[in-house]
Amino acid sequence: MTTTHPDSDRPAADAVFTGRRLLDYLPGVALLLTVGLLGKYAQRWWLALGHQLHATLPDIEYVLWAIVIGLVIRNTGGLHRIFVPGVLTYEFWLKVGIVALGSRFVLGDIAKLGGVSLVQILLDMTIAGAIILGAARVFGLSGKLGSLLAIGTSICGVSAIIASKGAIRAKNSEVSYAIAAILALGAVALFVLPPLGHLIGLSDHEFGLWAGLSVDNTAETTATGYLFSDEAGKIAVLVKSVRNALIGFVVLGFALYWAARGQADQVAGGYRAKAMFIWRQFPKFVVGFLVVSAVATAGWLDKAQLASLGNVSRWAFLLTFAGVGLSTDFRQIARAGWRPLLVAVIGLVAVATVSLGLVLVTSRWLGWGVAAS
Repeated sequence: MTTTHPDSDRPAADAVFTGRRLLDYLPGVALLLTVGLLGKYAQRWWLALGHQLHATLPDIEYVLWAIVIGLVIRNTGGLHRIFVPGVLTYEFWLKVGIVALGSRFVLGDIAKLGGVSLVQILLDMTIAGAIILGAARVFGLSGKLGSLLAIGTSICGVSAIIASKGAIRAKNSEVSYAIAAILALGAVALFVLPPLGHLIGLSDHEFGLWAGLSVDNTAETTATGYLFSDEAGKIAVLVKSVRNALIGFVVLGFALYWAARGQADQVAGGYRAKAMFIWRQFPKFVVGFLVVSAVATAGWLDKAQLASLGNVSRWAFLLTFAGVGLSTDFRQIARAGWRPLLVAVIGLVAVATVSLGLVLVTSRWLGWGVAAS
């Protein structure tokens, strides 16, 4: 598969739009839209089939239909290069959807839920990160590959790994292995967490917290939350945005660790230089999310405008979910080998277990958090 980033088929949004004409994106964006709409119609067809058969069929959300259709296309017939530029814009649509989703939150809810999430994230990161680093040593992975897996699992998936590559001077092969392992985790989480959440009896609020804390890539986090329910999807996006906001601090910490051992470039300068390093890594779409939320909280948007932003968010996520399936290549994941994948699986189990425990303790025993408005 031809990509716009040397190390990943999930590039940063700015890399996707470099040096291309608008017409180059149209075939892929049209494919995203087609797959997304097929997912919508597949959900309706499935429910209609149940009525015709007088049977109670499980309501399979369009999110899953779109992802599965995309997976089938990507891993059977393959993705022709004419579609690649447009398909890779799905991360751009994800960010558009998150920014527009800010209109459905008031700042008070963000502050309360974000504060609770921050405590959970820090605990989760510390415990699960230590387990992943330990597992990497046990299975003989290099220290930097273990660091990349810990960073990707605990914070922001592929984006965090790419951000860390230069900061810790990781090899291209280590980056590729880590990305493949993280992509595998996202695929597993999509299909495992929602039914497990129903089996455990989690509420929409609890599952949204769990998905936001435990799923690596933002696109997969969003899809996993919405597979459970609309409310869970909203909360998952908010919690994941809090995780994303920490990416600069985590990358800086690992950069300082490896620099102290003479295996990475020093972050030159004092506090100002370190603050600038953190800001460069900070996901700017989180700022957009907060700005839209502030405008909505201030009452500067009428009902029609709020409804329009809600529609923008839904359509953008529709393209995102299609892109998740169309960009997941199981053959690329398999080429990573069994050791990084096994460590990643251990990481997924560790993160999911620790975060679920934190969610249950804080929501059911301590009564922390508040559902989004």
